[in-house]
Amino acid sequence: MKNVVSYIRVSTEGQVGEDKFGIDAQRAQIAEYCRRNDMQLVHEYKDEAKSGAKMDRPEFDRIVYGDVQNPPIEAVIVAKSDRIARDINVYYYYKMQLKMKGIELISIAEDFGQFGVFANMLEAFTLCVAEMERENIMKRTSAGRIQKAGQGGYAGGRAPVGYRVSDGRLIINPDEAKVVRRIFSLQSEGTALRDIADKLGEEGYRSRSGAPYTFGTVRNILNNKKTYQGYYRYGKNSEWVEGQQEAILPRD
Repeated sequence: MKNVVSYIRVSTEGQVGEDKFGIDAQRAQIAEYCRRNDMQLVHEYKDEAKSGAKMDRPEFDRIVYGDVQNPPIEAVIVAKSDRIARDINVYYYYKMQLKMKGIELISIAEDFGQFGVFANMLEAFTLCVAEMERENIMKRTSAGRIQKAGQGGYAGGRAPVGYRVSDGRLIINPDEAKVVRRIFSLQSEGTALRDIADKLGEEGYRSRSGAPYTFGTVRNILNNKKTYQGYYRYGKNSEWVEGQQEAILPRD
C-alpha cells in the first residue's frame, strides 16, 4: 500500500463554506481515490482562502520544503491540478521540486498517468487552459474596475488614508481625515516633509498600524491631493474624474 498525503486549497470564503468545490468536496474525492487505488492517506495539508495565482501557500510549502520525504511518503494527491497553481510555470516548478524528493504529484480530476506517453502533453495542455482562464478572469475584473472608476466609483484596492471602505464606497474616516488636513496645513506653512512627520509624532498622531508617520507616508498623502479634493482615478495612467466620495480638502 502506497503512503500518500493530500493537499486541499480553497481560494475564496465561499469555498471555505459550502462551495461545490470546497474543502469537503475535495476531501471526499481524495478519500475515494485513495480507497480505489489502495493508498494509505497519512496526512492532510490545507490552505484556506489562498489564491491560485499567488505563491502564498504555507501548507503546501510544508510539503515541498518541509520534512515530507520519500520514504515514507510516495505521492501528493490533489483533487484538481489548479489546486496547486493556475500559473503553468508555478505548477511545474512545484512538480519538479517534489520529483527531486522522489514524490509523485497526482491530480484526480485529470489523472494524467492513465494516458501513458501522452500524459505530459495532456498535463501541459490542461495547465495552459487553467492559466488562460485565470488571465481572462483578471481581464474581466480589471475591465469592470476601470468602468466603475470612470464613473468616479471606488474600484478596489486599499483605501487612501482619510477614508475607509463601506459597501464598495469610500467613506471619510474622521480620525484619519484630521491627519490629512493637518499634513496639508503644515505643508501650506512651508514645513518640510520630514519635519511634518516629526510634528505629527509630537502631536500624538499614529498611522493605521500604530506606528509614527514617516517621510514616505506623508509624501504619499500629499501626492494624493486630488483624491482628497473629491476626484478619483484607478491606476496611475488613467484620468482624474469627478469622484463619488466626499471631499476632505477644499478644491483650489
